[in-house]
Amino acid sequence: MTAPPHARSSPSLSDAAKLLIPVAIGSAVAVTLGVYASLHRPTGVAVTMLGVSSPLAVKAWLASASALLGAFQLATASAMYGQLPRVTAPPWTGTAHRWSGRIAFLLSIPVAVHCLYALGLQSSSPRVLLHSLLGCLFYGAFTVKMLFLTKQGLTGWALPTAGGIVFAALTALWLTSSLWFFTAAP
Repeated sequence: MTAPPHARSSPSLSDAAKLLIPVAIGSAVAVTLGVYASLHRPTGVAVTMLGVSSPLAVKAWLASASALLGAFQLATASAMYGQLPRVTAPPWTGTAHRWSGRIAFLLSIPVAVHCLYALGLQSSSPRVLLHSLLGCLFYGAFTVKMLFLTKQGLTGWALPTAGGIVFAALTALWLTSSLWFFTAAP
């Protein structure tokens, strides 16, 4: 038996704040990165690593490792949420999910620093502009996801949605950078 419509509880202001405050903060992160990248005069200083041929190669390989860990994140989250048929998540899945996420994020930092300082926000081609905007989206969405993790009683769809946006942005970043580098770069 269901409660009459007038007796059902509606979302409270605090429920909305649990969603809106992290989204506002994440949006501020994304916009701040975009504004900084567009106003900052690119330095051209490149991130290099011993044994890697060029700064673009460093970025492509770090981004690829981050994207691979992102795919692992998707698989472990799907297992933890019971979304994989006939798969029971082993007890270590949560720990593996957390650590792979931390490592993926840390691998993305040198790439982002290089993009922000050496290149800035660029619009020389649709691919480059899209990549710049996706970078801002990724870090904004990541901020939202991390803030959602601290909220008790958050609606059930919020964290998986934020995680999905982070994964989609990371995948699109990889497609507009690393895949381009490995297949079409001069």
